[in-house]
Order: sequence, then structure tokens, then C-alpha cells
Amino acid sequence: MAAPLVVSIPHSLGREEAMRRLKTGLSRAATSVPMLSVDEERWEDNRMIFRVRAMGQAAAGHVDVAEDYVRVEVVLPWLLQRFAEAAQAMIRSRGDRLLTKKS
Repeated sequence: MAAPLVVSIPHSLGREEAMRRLKTGLSRAATSVPMLSVDEERWEDNRMIFRVRAMGQAAAGHVDVAEDYVRVEVVLPWLLQRFAEAAQAMIRSRGDRLLTKKS
């Protein structure tokens, strides 16, 4: 199994506000990225567990929400590992936007 892709995104929102924003963020991201679809999204306390599909490949992971950072961990199938650097940059960029803009 491949090593997971891990992205840590600092924020100053507090856990509850960060979770509120993230609860709509994955679905919104999927609608703005045509090749991405969300197969599963569920919350267990402050952890979102998800499964997404891109280019016919499934990836699974989770998002842990802390008081001052969000940690995204996703395991990419071998075909999508070639795009890991781009995926990491996209996760960081969209996460920063979601967790820093006024809302």
C-alpha cells in the first residue's frame, strides 16, 4: 500500500467553525472540479471520513479538525499517485481559501 498523502492546514477559526465550513466544502469542491465525485462523506466527532473518485479511480481518506489546524490524509491509488504533488497543492489551496475567507 502506498504512503498516504498528508496536508496540514493551519487556521484560526476554532474547531466548531472550521467543521461548519468543511461540512459543505467537499461537496462544493466536487462540483467545481469536473473530474471529481464524492462517493462517501460521513462525520465521526471531529473527523470526516470520505471516499472520492477521480479519473475512474477511488481514493479514501479522512480529515481531522483541531482547534488551530486541519489535517487531511488520503491514500491515492497507484494511477493517481503520479498526480500527488498537484493534488497536495490543490488540497492546500482550497483548504486555505475555505478556512481563511470571511464567512
